[in-house]
Amino acid sequence: MKRLLQLFVCSFFLQVSGQEKFTIYFDFDIDETNAASGTNLETWISTHKDAEVIKIYGYADSVGNALYNQDLSERRALYVYEMLKEGNIALDSVEEKGFGETEAFSVNRAKDRKAVLYFRQKPKTVLKKPEVSEFTKKVTVARKGEKIKLPDLHFLNNSGQVLPESRPILFELLAIMKNNPDLKIDIQGHICCMVKEQKEISKKRAVTVYEFLVRNGIDKNRLSYQSFGSSRPVYALPEKSEAEKVANRRVEIEILEN
Repeated sequence: MKRLLQLFVCSFFLQVSGQEKFTIYFDFDIDETNAASGTNLETWISTHKDAEVIKIYGYADSVGNALYNQDLSERRALYVYEMLKEGNIALDSVEEKGFGETEAFSVNRAKDRKAVLYFRQKPKTVLKKPEVSEFTKKVTVARKGEKIKLPDLHFLNNSGQVLPESRPILFELLAIMKNNPDLKIDIQGHICCMVKEQKEISKKRAVTVYEFLVRNGIDKNRLSYQSFGSSRPVYALPEKSEAEKVANRRVEIEILEN
C-alpha cells in the first residue's frame, strides 16, 4: 500500500508540474544503448522537437564496484545528452546527473541499467508579439560598429549555462534576427572582477548565445563570436560596488551589418 501511495504521489507531481519522462535502457556494463533502445530514443527525438528537456538522470545496477557504477551512470546520462544534442533538442537549462547504484531496487536488474529524461512540451506559440522593448528599438536603429548589451542575461556562477529567468532575452534576440534578415552581429563575452580569466568563461557565454541562435534557425554566416575576459571593462578593476561588477559582467552584440 505504501509503495502504491509513493507511485501515486510521484505521478501526481509529474502531472501538476507539466513534466513527463522517458526511459532509455542499456545492456550490462555498457554506456551506449543497444539497437532496440537506440531506435526508441531516435523515435522520441524525431517526435519531440518542441520538447524542453529538464533533467537527464543516469543509473546502474548493483553488480560490481559502487564507484565504477557511479561513473557508468554518469556516462549513460552523458550519452543521452549527446544524442539529444545531435537531434537539436533544446538543452539550455538541462540538469545532467548520475546516481550510480543508489536506486537499484528492481528484481530484474536490467530495469536498473537506464537513463531517465524529464521533459515538458513547449507552448505551441513561443514568440508572442509584445510591445517593442528598448533593446529591440536599439538594435533596430543601430548603426554598423555599435555595441549593445543583452539586458538581464545571467548565467550560473563560473559557467556558460543561462539561468531560466534569462531565456526571454535570448528569444527576443532571436526574433530580432528573424525579423531583420540582413542583420549580422558579433557576440562578445566579458567578465568582471579578475584580471586573468579562468576557464574561458567569457567565451563560453558568447558561445551559448551563438549556439542558441544557430539551433533556432539563424544562419551561421550572420553570426560570429569572441571573448575579451576583463580586458574591456565598463568600470576599472577592481570594481567599487556590485553594480559595477554587474556592468562589467556582460554579453554584448556588435552590429556588423544591417
